[in-house]
Amino acid sequence: MTRSACSFAALCLSLFAFTPVSASAQNLGPTLQKIKDAGTITIGHRDSSVPFSYLDNDQKPIGFSLDLCGLVVAKIKARLGQPGLKVAYQGVNSSNRIPLVKNGTVDIECGSTANTIARQQEVAYSVIFYAPQFKWIALKSSNLKTTDDLKGKAVVVTQGTNTAQFVAKLNAERNLAMKVLQGKDHAESFLLVETGRASAFMEDDILLAGLKANAASPDNFVFLTDAYPSDPYGVMMAKGDGEFKKLVDDALIEAMKSGLYDKLYAKWFETPIPPKNINLKFPQSDKLKELIKSPSDKANGQ
Repeated sequence: MTRSACSFAALCLSLFAFTPVSASAQNLGPTLQKIKDAGTITIGHRDSSVPFSYLDNDQKPIGFSLDLCGLVVAKIKARLGQPGLKVAYQGVNSSNRIPLVKNGTVDIECGSTANTIARQQEVAYSVIFYAPQFKWIALKSSNLKTTDDLKGKAVVVTQGTNTAQFVAKLNAERNLAMKVLQGKDHAESFLLVETGRASAFMEDDILLAGLKANAASPDNFVFLTDAYPSDPYGVMMAKGDGEFKKLVDDALIEAMKSGLYDKLYAKWFETPIPPKNINLKFPQSDKLKELIKSPSDKANGQ
């Protein structure tokens, strides 16, 4: 487990203390049985989704989502009676994350993955742990203010994201005639704006805030004024394993009810974080506060 996840190990174990039960006597669902047989849980992580799931200076995965999944791991160890269960990390991107969950390479994906009705046909989601908005980011020197200012210009989205689908729809419905480029990950998409090859990059507001804060010259970037409802984030896992989903949900809901979620949120969104010790200064929205009080796994439109 990463250092960030391990920092909460003692509290996790106290929250999820297990009763010694023979593993053979347990009626485990397919995911827990797979983890038990392998002696390892595999966590999917992102490389540049600050502050949710990204690599530190030592190329180790850290972030808010990783800390939340550390609580899930503690609960799995308790359920299996295996305190020595190993944790493996598998890098994923927007294009391969769903296939890697579906084929069992990844047991839980701990990044910034949107829960949508369409994706629920392929995978399952935990209760929501973050509720973002879509926004554009551009160079301040471009003097762009709104979406209408992007008519006929090159813009960028990250391939395989729900944002890419939203921008395609927005482009068609409003006859913007934008040339839509696709970066392989958020870091590449941001770089296209930074180097002037794209006029603006649309993504979830907090992900853009993280990229901006960690840029070489953060003050060179500005958000456009328009904002659009985005899809909420959840921990992604294989579809059809209700027992495992309940375990994941229980770990997150217990953290939300105990106040541990709020402490982890403050750690990653409201205090300095690696690698540059920059404070995103991004407090919880009213929508997120509602979801913490009344956890839900529903996608927009459900």
